[in-house]
Amino acid sequence: MLSARFAPWHVPLFLLKYAWLSARRRPVLVHFEVTLRCNAACGFCDYHKTPAGARDTELASFADAARFFNPMLVTFTGGEPLLRKDLEGIVAAVRDAIRLKYVTLITHGAMLTPERAQSLWAAGIHQFNISLDYLDARHDEARGIPGLVDRIMAAVPAMRARGVDNIRFNAVLKADNLDQALPLVRRAAELGCGVNFSVYTDMKNGNTAHRIRPEQHAELDAVVAELLAYKRRRRGVITSSDAYLEGIPRWARGELAEPCRSGLRTIHVDPAGQVKRCPDFPTDFHWRDWARYEPIACNRCFYACRGEAQAPLRWSRVRDVMA
Repeated sequence: MLSARFAPWHVPLFLLKYAWLSARRRPVLVHFEVTLRCNAACGFCDYHKTPAGARDTELASFADAARFFNPMLVTFTGGEPLLRKDLEGIVAAVRDAIRLKYVTLITHGAMLTPERAQSLWAAGIHQFNISLDYLDARHDEARGIPGLVDRIMAAVPAMRARGVDNIRFNAVLKADNLDQALPLVRRAAELGCGVNFSVYTDMKNGNTAHRIRPEQHAELDAVVAELLAYKRRRRGVITSSDAYLEGIPRWARGELAEPCRSGLRTIHVDPAGQVKRCPDFPTDFHWRDWARYEPIACNRCFYACRGEAQAPLRWSRVRDVMA
């Protein structure tokens, strides 16, 4: 699902840059964690416990790091990135530091007004990813933000009316929301949005309550089969790759044995400029001291940032992007 800012002829250019970065063993995707502060209160994440004083160590600009890595894909994340009042300036500086790039932002959506979205769009965001795991009050409760679903559902059409034409929901498959997968996809289609799926892990703070249980494996198989069938019927709504979706049941069963290549194609840069291979790993060094990572024997997660980076570059992936 390309934004109107991109034409089909951009795809070969991105493929060339992808090949160039891969050949040089440079990260294709850099996640800039612009803050670890958050005003949600999710039970599976402790970012809401980050002290307010942490803002004193947050970089004012990530442009030098962006210029150094020169990635093809950039994601602004957190914490909740919209807590940064200077986020537009941060985005614009990174935009100007890299010539060929695709820039996304991940947010829980509570502060994503149409006006702020339009401002960030003008600064250089190409795609807004809004976390959404349920279509009912369960989402409000899970995030600790009353009325959150209603805010998101009101904001999306208002954003599109202002020309912000590339919005996706980030949905995490969990023990208690497998019934929501297809309804989320259908709602996204009604709103002119896409859906990126991921799968829950307890790596962030040890909360196992949402992990898919063994007795749910058959249900998970059925849900993934339905998602793949929907993709075949209607392209451009489910934006997760076939390979990633197919891998989710394997990971849930403990059958995924391949080494994790996080840190090779994707890295995370924290608010102080420190690099980590994975969002839930400790930092290793400052970005100026970057050293190539090697694969590790870790299968504690199957986040999309891992699974999509390791998924083969099939034609179906290119086709999905162009849909």
